[in-house]
Amino acid sequence: MKQKETTLAVIGGSRAYDLLASASFGAEGKKARVVKTPFGDSAPVRKFTGDGFDYFFLSRHGEKGYEVSAPAVNYRANVWALKKLGVERILAWSGPGAINPAMHPGHFVVPNDIIDATKNRASNFFEGTGLGFIRMSEPFCPELRAATATAIASDGNQFHDGGVYVCTEGPRLETPAEIRMFSAWGADLVGMTLVPEAFLARQMEMCYAAVCLSTNFAEGVAPRDFREGELFEGMLNEAEKEKVENSLSRLPAILGSALHKLSNAQRLCKCGLAMERYRKKGLLKNPLDAAR
Repeated sequence: MKQKETTLAVIGGSRAYDLLASASFGAEGKKARVVKTPFGDSAPVRKFTGDGFDYFFLSRHGEKGYEVSAPAVNYRANVWALKKLGVERILAWSGPGAINPAMHPGHFVVPNDIIDATKNRASNFFEGTGLGFIRMSEPFCPELRAATATAIASDGNQFHDGGVYVCTEGPRLETPAEIRMFSAWGADLVGMTLVPEAFLARQMEMCYAAVCLSTNFAEGVAPRDFREGELFEGMLNEAEKEKVENSLSRLPAILGSALHKLSNAQRLCKCGLAMERYRKKGLLKNPLDAAR
């Protein structure tokens, strides 16, 4: 019997590789490979075996820690590589800060909208062409969002179904004035990784949604003393650290549940038709072929 094609992928942030590799449904990860693309080499990609399904895992920042900071990630190579491998659906992991004070550290969030506040990131596969004009009424795939929200809620986790994620350039954190500005814009979370991933995935006609874990309050949202030598220099108190760690330990089960549901679900959303008008005009067949 022909093996079912692997069409699912997880793009992981900090610590995601270790968490998934140690989980029962990810324990059979095969040797990492780097995919050569028109945009350079991708980050390491592994194939993991889940409970009746396979999925690819791409380490956005590297597998040995935070080796590549967010502005230096080769997003085009990563997304192109997953498309080349046959991926149709991507769940992205991100650990943003909370602008909305209701989204406490340790809470999960499934964002439904995004603001691009980056400055220097390549976000178009089709430079020098007339291709790539795509609608962004729903930046995150509604089918993936629904599956992810169900997976989080079914285990009794504290989570928010919906929220606006603003992506900054980094690697520095934001100033209090910037956070106040983002709050006025309607942003709930601030991070550095979902742009341009979400937009590039849509250009490649792949479904994309994010699983976010609020890891701290953004600058100025809650008073915090500076503590040198610590992660985020003291933006997390001890109680919040414990909540974040407890939530992180649940990440493999959440992703496993969402991926299992998706592995048996027909793709009915519009993400796979994002470039259809170019096909109708005879300008492309496969976005991979036109990307440059």
